[in-house]
Amino acid sequence: MQQIMIVEDDPKLAELLESYIVKYGYDVHRVRDFSQVMEEFQQHKPDLVLLDINLPSYDGYYWCRQIRLTSTCPVLFISARAGEMDQIMALENGGDDYITKPFNYGVVMAKIRSQLRRAYGEYASGHQERMLQVQGLVLLPERLELKLGNAQVTLTRKEADIMESLMERYPRVSSRDALLEKLWDDQSYVDENTLNVNITRVRKKLQELGVEDAVETVRGTGYKLHVTWDGEAGQ
Repeated sequence: MQQIMIVEDDPKLAELLESYIVKYGYDVHRVRDFSQVMEEFQQHKPDLVLLDINLPSYDGYYWCRQIRLTSTCPVLFISARAGEMDQIMALENGGDDYITKPFNYGVVMAKIRSQLRRAYGEYASGHQERMLQVQGLVLLPERLELKLGNAQVTLTRKEADIMESLMERYPRVSSRDALLEKLWDDQSYVDENTLNVNITRVRKKLQELGVEDAVETVRGTGYKLHVTWDGEAGQ
């Protein structure tokens, strides 16, 4: 049974979330000591985290960064903050999605199921690990790893999905609509700027590998991968 960890300091809302999620057959762990979030995360090893921003002691951005030091499990921010900058901050600090309060519980469950499918659906019995390669740049989507030569970076699930789309389509363009459909099951709940933020994060990860200007914006259409690195680096 997959476990969802709820980090929400409003006890009534946390209880409602727990009761709703349990109905769908998931195990739930609610954090009550908000100074021990990482200790409880490491103890329970949840498959997904629902994380509020406004928390005692440290905010959700801090805790998401701490989670990302040890895990790539999906993190969904839940917050009453509806501003674009709050959503950008959540994604920049390692979050996979952002849900604003008050929310529809059906939407919350759809996003939870979507993230769990993307994070763990590939690990079915007998599944052979996939690998994509373009001119020495190697993506292992199930490990959330991107490699070039001896250098390696860890990706979030959405970053890996974007790289997978760009590498599969190379040298063609990946349209914005296709990327949105790949990243989010229901596009009606996605702010257009969210894709831009994730593209920026992918570019930063490529820069960590020493790759500059590899994700080209095709105005009015989408994005495409442009080989700017030495293809011999991965040989």
